[in-house]
Amino acid sequence: MRQPPGRLEIGEILGAHGVRGEVKLRSFAERPSDIKGYSPLLGSKRQATFTILAVRQMGRGQGLLIATLAGVGSRESAQALAGTKLYVARDRLKSGLRGEYLHADLLGCEVLSRDGRPIGVIVAVQNFGAGDLIEIKRGSRTEYLPFNEPFVPVIDIEGRRLVVAVDPFA
Repeated sequence: MRQPPGRLEIGEILGAHGVRGEVKLRSFAERPSDIKGYSPLLGSKRQATFTILAVRQMGRGQGLLIATLAGVGSRESAQALAGTKLYVARDRLKSGLRGEYLHADLLGCEVLSRDGRPIGVIVAVQNFGAGDLIEIKRGSRTEYLPFNEPFVPVIDIEGRRLVVAVDPFA
C-alpha cells in the first residue's frame, strides 16, 4: 500500500504478544514510546484508526514495544493486525526548531557534489544499527553514504538539495 497523502509512517504492528490482545509494535518515533502521544493513528489495513492506551519497551530492540490498543482484546484480534502500518498526519510531526527536519523531508532531494555536479536523488534513509545512511539513486544503481556532517556538509530542505563531500558512485 502506498503511504496516504499528508501522512507519514510512524510504526508497524508486528503481531500478537501474549493472550490478552497486546501487540508487538515497531515505532519509528525518535523516542519509540512517543508513538503513544500521536494516537489515534491511521492503519494501512481497512483504513482503521488505532488508539494506543499503553506501551512498554520490548527487550532491548530498537524501537520495539509492547502496546495495548483500544478495542483489541484477544490474541486472535491482535494477530490479525500483523503487518499493519501505522500513520500520523504529517503536520503533527513538524519541528519548530531551525535546522530540524524529518527523514521523509529528504526523500526526492537532489544530491550534488561540492562543485555543483549532480550525483543522484535520495530514495531512502536507512539505519542498520550504526547510524543513518542516505540511499542515493543514479540511473539503476543505488549507493549509501553516511548521513552526518563530514559526508553531508550542506542540507537545504527548502531548495530540495544536499551537497555531499564524497561521490559514492566514483
